[in-house]
Amino acid sequence: MKHDSGFDLPQGTLDLLILKVVAHGPIHGYAIAQRIRQMSRNALEVQQGSLYPALHRLEYKKYLNADWKLTETGREARFYRLTSRGKAHLESETASWERLTEIVGLILQGSPGEA
Repeated sequence: MKHDSGFDLPQGTLDLLILKVVAHGPIHGYAIAQRIRQMSRNALEVQQGSLYPALHRLEYKKYLNADWKLTETGREARFYRLTSRGKAHLESETASWERLTEIVGLILQGSPGEA
């Protein structure tokens, strides 16, 4: 995944971002990449070489289902949708991320002498 800030995304981050985007309704792969770029204010750009393996992995884990449909341009594409298992995983992972960022924030804001 390319990004303009020079940091490496932790393992599992792309999966979480994909699930979040798909939670808004059925969407095809190219549109998922576009939505992530838009939502990140152009800070993250998902490459096809990362996106499609992640989609297949999420489908294998039964977090996503996919159906072939026509896109707005008239070509066929796989449209992904969240399963109930995927929704539960998204909620769990989102809570974990929120807690982790809260804890890291506390540590970064604290002084070395605090206990």
